[in-house]
Amino acid sequence: MPQPPRPLPAADPLGESLHLLRLTGTLYCRAELGAPWGVEVPPLDSCMVLIVVTAGRCLLDTGATAPRTLEAGSVALLTRGAAHTLRSAAGDPVVPLFDIPVDQVSDRYEVMRVDGGGAITRVTYAVLSVESGSTRRLVEQLPEAIQVDAWGDASAGAFHDVLRIVAAEAETSRPGGETVMTRLADVLVVQLVRSWLDHAPEARLGWIAALRDPHLGRVLGAVHQGPGLPWSLQLLAREARMSRSAFAARFAELVGTPPMRYVTAWRLQVAHDPLTAGADPLPVIAQHVGYLSEAAFCRAFRREYGVSPGSLRRAKDAA
Repeated sequence: MPQPPRPLPAADPLGESLHLLRLTGTLYCRAELGAPWGVEVPPLDSCMVLIVVTAGRCLLDTGATAPRTLEAGSVALLTRGAAHTLRSAAGDPVVPLFDIPVDQVSDRYEVMRVDGGGAITRVTYAVLSVESGSTRRLVEQLPEAIQVDAWGDASAGAFHDVLRIVAAEAETSRPGGETVMTRLADVLVVQLVRSWLDHAPEARLGWIAALRDPHLGRVLGAVHQGPGLPWSLQLLAREARMSRSAFAARFAELVGTPPMRYVTAWRLQVAHDPLTAGADPLPVIAQHVGYLSEAAFCRAFRREYGVSPGSLRRAKDAA
């Protein structure tokens, strides 16, 4: 059977996977907080929370582990928007986030000031919506929280430059502040995830381990870039340069699902976003992700998500 035409697989499938991070800025806040102070933040579903301390120090507590100390230059990412508190010191009382008055600079950019009379902590805070199905696939593999206080030699210079820009932005209310923070938040999130991938033992397991695998990484990169191609177990094994049985066993061991089941799930994830964000007709979306008929696509989509593509689109349009 001939190999189908397709894009070349990514030379670095793990690095390529970072392009799956598709985040939309929902809220940016810069806060100047005089001790004692405390802020209680509710769960933020389908969101990431980025916390950058540009001056002073504070305690971050998600309840899942011991409170984390964040000092000037520390960056933390709550990958699934867990409920959390930020406070100047252990035992300081907290106030619900939405009970604290803010200066609204724009619809998505605000300034918070709490004057407790004590030492000042400055925090830049971003809430980033995780709307893409392919982004969620990556987020599922990450820990609840990632924190970096000191950057390795390879990235320290560039990263400190980013933090200096964040600190400078936090000092002023210049035009375009929301745009600047949007770009900086994207850079910081990718750098935090990179740091975790480089150093965390658990980043050597599961789907991420498969991306690192020289054989399976080729397959995942090819499927991610070409979801609409006529993949079969034979062609996937050929891409991996393994026998079908060895490939299927290795794939299921690392990824946790059979190869063709993964292909189906990936295709439907890719289809999910244009259904809710675009106006392409269903037959066009179906063909793009490898279905020869709209009916087959609709049946598969309903099995995966419990709702038909048309119903999903209508619900999004009505929202």
